[in-house]
Amino acid sequence: MAMDELDRTDPDDVEELAPLEDEVPEAASEDEHHLLSFPALRTLARSYERSPAPYALIDDSLRFVYRNPRFRALLAIYEYESHDSLLATFARSLTPETAGELRAALGNGERGFLWKGHLSHRAKDAPAHLTKMHIQPLWLSEEMRPRPEAYAVYLDDVTEENVRHLRGMFSSLLEASKMKDNDTGRHIERVNLYASRLARELYHDPRWPEVDVDFIEDIGFLAAMHDVGKIGTPDDILNKKGPLSEFEWGIMKEHTKNGAFILSSYPNPMAKEIALSHHERWNGSGYPYNWMGPMIPLAARITTLADVYDALRMRRSYKPAYPHQSAVAKIREDRGIHFDPELVDVFLKIEEDLALIFAENADEFGQ
Repeated sequence: MAMDELDRTDPDDVEELAPLEDEVPEAASEDEHHLLSFPALRTLARSYERSPAPYALIDDSLRFVYRNPRFRALLAIYEYESHDSLLATFARSLTPETAGELRAALGNGERGFLWKGHLSHRAKDAPAHLTKMHIQPLWLSEEMRPRPEAYAVYLDDVTEENVRHLRGMFSSLLEASKMKDNDTGRHIERVNLYASRLARELYHDPRWPEVDVDFIEDIGFLAAMHDVGKIGTPDDILNKKGPLSEFEWGIMKEHTKNGAFILSSYPNPMAKEIALSHHERWNGSGYPYNWMGPMIPLAARITTLADVYDALRMRRSYKPAYPHQSAVAKIREDRGIHFDPELVDVFLKIEEDLALIFAENADEFGQ
């Protein structure tokens, strides 16, 4: 039995991504079900249930709240002993020094309450396999608490061959989605470039310790996937000239959930986070779940800013193009309302770079 056994389950009959109401996926133990009462955590658990990548949720004491089927399969393949604790489970793959560093990082706000590191999985009857473990903080309530209530854990296959295969497959999906909306020109390419430029600026700022080299590379590819869910939006709504009716607008909003469902098979959760949350607003007035502030993943907040800037700059069938300074003024006006205020400050610092990206990647038919 080998690691590729994790890739043989056919994820058929998957329900639409939505908050859990009537069912709770299998948790680590009965006494931890109470954390799954948070709508945000229940949504994550349900979306992970059919994922081909190993995901888990842990509480603030690093005890498992939930493990998806692929996570449990990995534990079985590599003969890990069953423990409630993340550290106890992976004790033979983590040195005491690394385990101490992990625990310290997850309690350190200056380091973003997150940790990344490599695990080598070995067993007598399975080949060794290298994954990168990512542990990210989750704020589950609207209160601005000093520490996260839970953490998301995922294991990413970091072999070069696997990365090339995934990117090729999802690039093809992206090209297919572009055929649905023929009025966007080079919009998605520019969004990638804006997002990457913003992330590079955050890399030097201690306020965003989660932004590392991997984050910059990932968002430079995945920001373009933000509207992939529109592949399921009816053409007459997607390409309608003029304003949408209330009914049509409700259907249009579903592209966020559809995109998260489509991208749930991409191992890096950044893909799903961007698709699901790029229309959430800092003040909680966005959709689909009215998340607010740091409840919205950072990658989605960056993509939102990049997406709106480019949308303002573009001429569409229903609107004229904004000149650069008018677009900047609109974003400044929505600081702390639509957009993360600190990200807007970074945007304003590098606005000329974004204007240059737009000019150098203009659509052939003009703006």
